[in-house]
Amino acid sequence: MDINILTGTILDACIKIHTTIGPGCFERVYEEALYYELIKRNTLVERQVLMPIIYEQLHVEDAYRLDLLVEKKLIVEIKSLERIAHVHFKQVMTYFEIIRLEEWSTA
Repeated sequence: MDINILTGTILDACIKIHTTIGPGCFERVYEEALYYELIKRNTLVERQVLMPIIYEQLHVEDAYRLDLLVEKKLIVEIKSLERIAHVHFKQVMTYFEIIRLEEWSTA
């Protein structure tokens, strides 16, 4: 699926969820609702995808968890906050860096 169409599908589902449920729920509720909406729209979506990290000889299999991985190409990190902090942006950038390193190591 084209990334622009996929992004539009996700945004449309998020707007529907926010309109129906509204603000103030826990992230888990929004995650389940978004998972449900995307499945209804015949979108491949995985929840709580574990991401490892390697530090020297230490291999931590469950160092990170992606909230949703959509069509194996788009990460959705759900936050239920009044404001997104810089650390949340850095968190997602770390996910991208780990994925990029994993792709290189398996190539």
